[in-house]
Amino acid sequence: MTTNSLQVSLPGLNLKNPIIPASGCFGFGQEYAKYYDLDLLGSIMIKATTLEPRFGNPTPRVAETPAGMLNAIGLQNPGLEAVLAEKLPWLEREYPNLPIIANVAGFSKQEYAAVSHGISKATNVKAIELNISCPNVDHCNHGLLIGQDPDLAYDVVKAAVEASDVPVYVKLTPSVTDIVTVAKAAEDAGASGLTMINTLVGMRFDLKTRKPILANGTGGMSGPAVFPVALKLICQVAQSTDLPIIGMGGVDSAEAALEMYLAGASAIGVGTANFTNPYACPDIIENLPKAMDKYGISSLEDLRKEVKTSLR
Repeated sequence: MTTNSLQVSLPGLNLKNPIIPASGCFGFGQEYAKYYDLDLLGSIMIKATTLEPRFGNPTPRVAETPAGMLNAIGLQNPGLEAVLAEKLPWLEREYPNLPIIANVAGFSKQEYAAVSHGISKATNVKAIELNISCPNVDHCNHGLLIGQDPDLAYDVVKAAVEASDVPVYVKLTPSVTDIVTVAKAAEDAGASGLTMINTLVGMRFDLKTRKPILANGTGGMSGPAVFPVALKLICQVAQSTDLPIIGMGGVDSAEAALEMYLAGASAIGVGTANFTNPYACPDIIENLPKAMDKYGISSLEDLRKEVKTSLR
């Protein structure tokens, strides 16, 4: 099998392979660069960036669960100015050929547009991942995630698309009644692709204190336990849109990555697995050709076209 069999072409992204560390599970790459050459990766989704620095939620903000974990980090990040001045230049200097997907978060349409505009100016940022799983403040309904309302999602995505110089991929939350409606709203607003799924919402209790383990009460649930949910939702969305999907949610092996393809994904995000095994991404990349040979898959592009035809 040739290396070409792993190549993937998406709007703004020509990837040597489909494996991408997911945002929030890989920092800005510096920690994992101590373990392996980041040029092995297809791309990197860097940590969420907001307009101003955020210190995140109070601790404890991480808890283990069976087959996964909970996190309530709270979008901790150094802010747009520092990301442009320090984080992205480091990646450009050390890995000039590595395409970067910048995760953009915000709490208003204006903030999403401002961050999208600024971060898309970085020469190594080839696409934006728009995290619309943030509380909306424009309409004073702080408990509602932007991604739970198709109209809000449309407004935010449209603002980001108009402000950005690179393609915008929209990250969908599973915490919604009809995920297809939100996906279609993102498509109508000009999104070039989708990433899904973001974390589910869960909680754990400490039997000694009789209080939630997380200081925030609830957190995002990720890991292998959410994998079947991710497959179902990706398949559901892939049947209703032609937008490419970067599938994520519990992927921890080459076989799981191929299942994502069968559900309708065009590339793969690897998240929580990076915490349990810092070599998770290169391991999956190494094992992908073997798994493809085993199941008679000649190339990922051919598989993607085959699945797209069968889903539609």
